[in-house]
Amino acid sequence: MRKPHPVLQRLDAFVGEWEIWASIADQDTAGARTVFEWMEDGAFLVQRSDAKVVEGTSPEWVANSPFPVTSIMGLDDASEELSMLYADARGVFRVYRMSFDGATWHMWREAPGFHQRFTGVLGDDGATITGYWELSRDGSVWDHDFDLTYRKVA
Repeated sequence: MRKPHPVLQRLDAFVGEWEIWASIADQDTAGARTVFEWMEDGAFLVQRSDAKVVEGTSPEWVANSPFPVTSIMGLDDASEELSMLYADARGVFRVYRMSFDGATWHMWREAPGFHQRFTGVLGDDGATITGYWELSRDGSVWDHDFDLTYRKVA
């Protein structure tokens, strides 16, 4: 495998299998599993997620979730800007801009009537990402959407 671009190499922190918990109003509502792995000899990082009925997962969440979800992360080497292509089982397709400095992960998109942004922090142990999604209808006033916690399992 060729060595990824230095900006992409930061994403090595994500490689592996993770359990994900979404939380709304401080109540765990959803569980899922996700796997990050390199593809095309390190040119892209792919994330594949699917709902798993793990203890505490709401059956309603599983029935109405976006899972399975596939995301492909890549780089524009001229600008050194990361982006992520997202697709889910509902037929939703999105493009997010992205940054990761080795500790803080940001994703965002600006779309008429539905702006989104995510902030996640990689724990010192490298095995936890604690984050949250926000949304905005106008790109100015932001509302908390939900919390998201990743726990590395392999």
